[in-house]
Amino acid sequence: MAEPQPDDPASPSSLTALAEPTSRMDRILQFVPRALSSKTHVLLLMLLGIYLVLLPIVGVAVSSKAELIGGNYTNVTSDVGACIAAGGTLHLIRQGRRRGRLEQERLDLTRDVHRLLRHVHPEAASMLDLSAKDGS
Repeated sequence: MAEPQPDDPASPSSLTALAEPTSRMDRILQFVPRALSSKTHVLLLMLLGIYLVLLPIVGVAVSSKAELIGGNYTNVTSDVGACIAAGGTLHLIRQGRRRGRLEQERLDLTRDVHRLLRHVHPEAASMLDLSAKDGS
């Protein structure tokens, strides 16, 4: 039995399989990157960064309990980075889907034009068929 190739859509390691969830759990987990990359979440993290990082720098006292619960500079910046990465991944997936739809439309249009030309000029099409048989 042939092993599926990474470009094969049926392969679990293909990008299509990653972009289009098949199980219920995959569909539920697909909402996590959307939530992480939402403008609301990024804005809240930036406000948390201002509260936990910038305010103490300018001398405003932030309670140690707030710092413990809210995290520190490293946590906040890594969360913002995760949001940016999630948003970039979602953008690439949407772009790939759109590109695939456009390519399919181009292929369908090319086939329709080819079929129409063969219908309008059957004698030229038959000459092409004959020359193709002679060349092989």
